[in-house]
Amino acid sequence: MAENSILFCFPSCYFTILSRLFVFFSLLFCCSHSANQLGPYNTFTVSSFSYPTTNVRPFDLRYIRVDLPAWFSSVSITVQSDVDLDAKSISKVPKSTLPLICIRDGSPPLPDVLNSSLIELGSFSNGSFQRIQGPQNVQCYPMQRNITATLTNEQISPGVWYLGLFNGIGPTRTQSKMIIRSPSYSFSANISVEGCATSTMWGQYCNQTIDPFSCSQAYSYNPTEIFSGANLQTIQNVVSCKTFESYCHGEGEPKVYALEVLGIAEQLKIVAANVSFTAAPTNSTGNASVANLLYFARHGAMPSMALYDYSGDMSKAPLIIRKPKVGRWFVTILPTNLSKEVGGIQNTNMQVCYSITWQLLNCPVGKAGLNCSSEKYMLQTVLRRDSTPFESYYLPLSGKVSPDSADFPLEPLSSNSSYSNETDTSWTYFLLNIPRGAAGGNIHIRMTSDVKINYEIYARYGGLPSLDSWDYYYANRTRSSDGSMFFTSYNSTEEKIDFYILYVKEGTWTFGLRSLNTTIIPSNDQTVMSVSVERCPKRCSSHGACKVALDASGLASYSFCSCDRTHGGFDCSIEIVSHQGHIWQSIALIGSNAAAILPAYWALRHKAFAEWVIFTSSGISSGLYHACDVGTWCALSFGVLQFMDFWLSFMAVVSTFIYLTTIDEVSKRAIHTVVAILTALMAITKATRSSNIILVMAIGALGLLIGWLVEFSTNLSSLSFSRGFCLNVPTRWETIGAQLSNLVKTLLRRFRWGFVLAGFSALAMAAISWKLESSESYWIWHSLWHVTIYTSSFLFLCSKVDKIINSENETTPDGNYGLTRQDSFSRAEP
Repeated sequence: MAENSILFCFPSCYFTILSRLFVFFSLLFCCSHSANQLGPYNTFTVSSFSYPTTNVRPFDLRYIRVDLPAWFSSVSITVQSDVDLDAKSISKVPKSTLPLICIRDGSPPLPDVLNSSLIELGSFSNGSFQRIQGPQNVQCYPMQRNITATLTNEQISPGVWYLGLFNGIGPTRTQSKMIIRSPSYSFSANISVEGCATSTMWGQYCNQTIDPFSCSQAYSYNPTEIFSGANLQTIQNVVSCKTFESYCHGEGEPKVYALEVLGIAEQLKIVAANVSFTAAPTNSTGNASVANLLYFARHGAMPSMALYDYSGDMSKAPLIIRKPKVGRWFVTILPTNLSKEVGGIQNTNMQVCYSITWQLLNCPVGKAGLNCSSEKYMLQTVLRRDSTPFESYYLPLSGKVSPDSADFPLEPLSSNSSYSNETDTSWTYFLLNIPRGAAGGNIHIRMTSDVKINYEIYARYGGLPSLDSWDYYYANRTRSSDGSMFFTSYNSTEEKIDFYILYVKEGTWTFGLRSLNTTIIPSNDQTVMSVSVERCPKRCSSHGACKVALDASGLASYSFCSCDRTHGGFDCSIEIVSHQGHIWQSIALIGSNAAAILPAYWALRHKAFAEWVIFTSSGISSGLYHACDVGTWCALSFGVLQFMDFWLSFMAVVSTFIYLTTIDEVSKRAIHTVVAILTALMAITKATRSSNIILVMAIGALGLLIGWLVEFSTNLSSLSFSRGFCLNVPTRWETIGAQLSNLVKTLLRRFRWGFVLAGFSALAMAAISWKLESSESYWIWHSLWHVTIYTSSFLFLCSKVDKIINSENETTPDGNYGLTRQDSFSRAEP
């Protein structure tokens, strides 16, 4: 067990140590510079990352992790790409091919299950981020050529943020595809994080003062005053503090305070006491009953009148936050309706003064709830054997259950009492920690029983869940968070609960089990629960392989499913191709390679054994490749079969061109050797790119041209350029013209032009089939491609005439003989 714990701790500790070292050296670097390195508002550069130009292929994704420390002031994001989409064309592009950029708080975005309404057709800009915080929230925008945004600490909270760049989303993104025809795009990014020099400053330029709620004076308290109506049978741990000084500010003048909640707490209460008026600069006091102290509270970021989590009037009732989330809370207090008359004299310098008292309730270890009567368990991490990083299951730290199994019974752990208006319910809480760098994992919750399960499950990040405050929940088959994009349940029944929380956020998660009908006498039936973190939901539904990759920074891992050809979706649970459709696709893609028999048979009959071997091997390798691709049978590894298919296909095309020449075998062997090297390089590097077809056709045409040039140069070399021939210019040009005319006639007689035209027609059909291939219709057009490309090779082979018989009248006299006649004529002249 200790050994497993050490192994599990290593990745998380590794990432934690790296991040702390990075922050330390960043601060050391910044502080070692002179004061003029600070910005005009006491800001400095915390970190700056530049991501080089990266290519995003169709259905591919890239994640960029951005760490924002607690003292950050702003983050600047600049992304440049070669995407060329305007406002009109964006609405016409389907989501399956639309380049997107998404942002999410705490963990990688997963837009495959996004509702279309969450994809904004507007631009990614500063004003795009309203209410995006939270584990469920994600926002996506179409990728643009230039993106520039600056987000401040008034808009987003410190922590981890993820940018996701996608090239098409939807169920087919994870489907296995042999050739993808959609366009790819490239991008480069620069992300710079600015920070405040002091923790008491806030805002984009660190020009707003924050007053921290410090614990300057503790005092005795009466628990019944804090929690009226509670039956306090246990001792609570209450942190209760107040300030020595009074805060004074005038009408409409806001003041911002900050408070750190360091652990899971039950309640936070903030009270404004000793409220009074001050008419500055004198100290005359008046009636304070007419003053309103409006408050706006927000977790993680500065609140405003338009954006807050809690609001009210502190002069009438204190601010009470039940089950507050862990982290920094900001409270803005704004005086309004101050009396302008004191002692019958109008005063425009009226201010209101008050002191602040705050109280934070923490239950003893192992207890939770407002009366601290509910049970709370910290779950211990146990690393799975032979698993990928961060895969683990969790067991409660309690002697009540056995640690020998990943499942544990609930009855020995459940709370027996209840503190709520509902006397038939009680809560039991389980806390687990997701380590740093494991945000790409998924929490898996299972619960089974022999009878109907009388539990409801509520999950919350950073705080205790309740009926009013939760991130995800499962009550029954009709009441759950199934509408959420990061929550999915599988075959849950009354006796079984099975769901995943996808791509969870790093930090502390709390699961509250609400037990129903606790007044019923418990039976001997047991409810068993298991909690685990898995890299891929449902093990990719047995229709794919789970892959693990790193984000662009290399400090965080995420997982994804690579599905087979018939399934897709983030968990490979969506059947894209039916069983019957899969059979027809397999028959078409494999059987269409039988068209290779046509050119192979022709080559064998004409004793062109090299071409016969190439055409036969090409048809067999293509059939084996597609058999492996559709999941029928893999004779060799997929990479080897893909290389053989493309290489031999390239060789078959080029060999057809070379065979049409009539050069000697020595020259053909030389050309075949060069072509084999070039096509092998093309097949081993980016074999599926569309430009390869053009390159192969160009290589084949070049080989044919070289063959003709060799033949033409051989014919010309038969002419003897003697001195007398060179002096007789008219006769020389006449002979050369006759030779060229004879060469053209020979070429015209060498081919059966009906077969040539039919071959080009089949080749044009092959090119059209290649162009029309898509993810949905690939099997149709690629099968047609097999038939037409092999048929075109067969027709071109048939077009060649093996022997050309020239009549005596059409035969040009031998060159030597012509030169002899010319010499004899010269000698006959007087």
